[in-house]
Amino acid sequence: MSASITVVGLGSGNPDRLTIGIIKTMQRASKVYVRTLSHPVIAALNEFQVNPESFDHVYEAHDTFPEVYESIASALINLARAAEDNREIVYAVPGHPMVAEATVRLLRERCPGENVTLTVLGGESFLDEAFVRLGFDPIEGFQLLDAAELQASVLQPQLHTLIGQVYDMFTASEVKLALMELYPDDYPVIVGHALGVEGEEAIQRVPLYELDRIEGYGNLSLVYVPRSDDSQLRQRTFARLHEIVGMRSPEGCPWDREQTHESIRKNLIEETYEVLETIDEDDPEHMQEELGDLLLQIMLHSQMEEELGTFTVYDVIQALNDKLIFRHPHVFGESSAKDAESALQNWEQMKAEEKRLKGLSPEKASVLDGIPRDLPALMKAYKLQKKASKVGFDWDNIEGVFQKIEEELGELRQAVAEGQSAEDTALELGDLLFAVSNAARFIGADPEESLSRTNRKFVSRFSYIEEQLALQGKSVEGSTLDEMEALWQAAKSGSSHNGGIHG
Repeated sequence: MSASITVVGLGSGNPDRLTIGIIKTMQRASKVYVRTLSHPVIAALNEFQVNPESFDHVYEAHDTFPEVYESIASALINLARAAEDNREIVYAVPGHPMVAEATVRLLRERCPGENVTLTVLGGESFLDEAFVRLGFDPIEGFQLLDAAELQASVLQPQLHTLIGQVYDMFTASEVKLALMELYPDDYPVIVGHALGVEGEEAIQRVPLYELDRIEGYGNLSLVYVPRSDDSQLRQRTFARLHEIVGMRSPEGCPWDREQTHESIRKNLIEETYEVLETIDEDDPEHMQEELGDLLLQIMLHSQMEEELGTFTVYDVIQALNDKLIFRHPHVFGESSAKDAESALQNWEQMKAEEKRLKGLSPEKASVLDGIPRDLPALMKAYKLQKKASKVGFDWDNIEGVFQKIEEELGELRQAVAEGQSAEDTALELGDLLFAVSNAARFIGADPEESLSRTNRKFVSRFSYIEEQLALQGKSVEGSTLDEMEALWQAAKSGSSHNGGIHG
């Protein structure tokens, strides 16, 4: 006969709810162990000649609950093996063994490999009392969550929500903060203590913000959040956004239904640049709004494909998650990266591995592949040069770049002096800009960002000219170049950077 453990549930706290079968099981056991003596039923066990030993001392020996549960599971397995004549030992837990009981989960995982027979009997769960005392039917939609691991992302306001194991005010505070991610501060919630236990039960209805300001939390405490169909409670969820963008449906907005990828293509570009503007202006509040507008464009393009049956925005998210995990083996795998450069090398290696897995032969691929066709020209020039430099197509130092800039400037001067065609002259200008972009790479500057900063500086100084002329009752149209240049010099006198018409 192999070693054996029988797990029984002590119910929600009312000793009258113990079944005869569970009482008999404990009475005939060679030894009864309980996870904790802090349960109302324990005192009644003496009437049935059951004198259990507890694992309360294990809580004091470890810093975290997972360590406690692992220790209890190991101890039970060892005790079962050591039992005389392999007699059955019983492990009694609060409530139902299969509801919010981590030690039982560990025993179920480990006993088969330890050659220990595990039998799990029932018991009244705290859920039974919660359904009755709080007055809701779980068939309407219900979720049970653990206070210790509560995340706002799993909350669903359209479901009745019970949050168990709210041991103390600190845990209640953590629960409150998670709920406030979705619910308004004054949303009514219910706190239940020792439901169904005569003389100990307490039920309090409080606004959410007071959840951690009330007394009485303990091992038998829970928080109940009533369900609601109010769509406003889902305004912070991605699922709600997906629903709203679905207004392209026949019952939705006529204008939205008429749009295509091509008709809103320009919007994606415009919204991207508006986000960049908020970054340049260091305006977080405006950035939040513009990021939303950019996200809307992504949602709309995804919705169009969802209507065709090709993919949904959730496919987009999955593909992105898969890519991020795959390209970060130093975070999600066994590789390591000691600094940012190492992390970037990992990223590039995994990109190459992705191509191999997709059947893209590195031999047939161009070094310049992977740069979007429609990038702004200056940004694209920078990326082309950066890719070419990785295979050695580059100058040894920036002096070579300066010489190239001077060479291209000379050719542009010559084209203008000789009166070459507009197209030929424009090509020479392009060569000069391409060479200047290379200089940016050598000094570690992004040419697009550098030019953007200069543009902003120009706008600021020119606006100063307009303001000063307006104070004099003049306009830029009615002023001379010398007048405007004098104001320009005044505008830049407080700046360490030169620029503008005459530097």
